[in-house]
Amino acid sequence: MPTYDYACSACGHRFEEFQSMSADPLKKCPACKKQKLERLIGTGAGVIFKGSGFYQTDYRGTSYATDAKKDEAGGCTPKCGTADAPTGCKMPKKKD
Repeated sequence: MPTYDYACSACGHRFEEFQSMSADPLKKCPACKKQKLERLIGTGAGVIFKGSGFYQTDYRGTSYATDAKKDEAGGCTPKCGTADAPTGCKMPKKKD
C-alpha cells in the first residue's frame, strides 16, 4: 500500500497517510477539521526487495543464459578464428 502526502489549503498542515490505492482521497484536515485537504503528487518510493535473496537466474528466460555464455566467451562461436568464421566475429583468424 502506498503512502500519500496531503496538505490543507486552509491551515497549511502537511502529513502522510498510508492508504490502499483504491481508497478515496481524504477530504477533512485532521488539524483544523475543514474540508480543504488536497492529495499531493509525490515522487513515489523505491523498490524494496524483501526476502532471503535473489539469484542471478531469477526472472530470466533461456535466451538470456545462452547470450550470457556467448559474452563469457567474448561473443565468439566455436568457428571463430577459423576460415569458416561467421561474419561479425571479432577474433582474428588463426594463421596456418
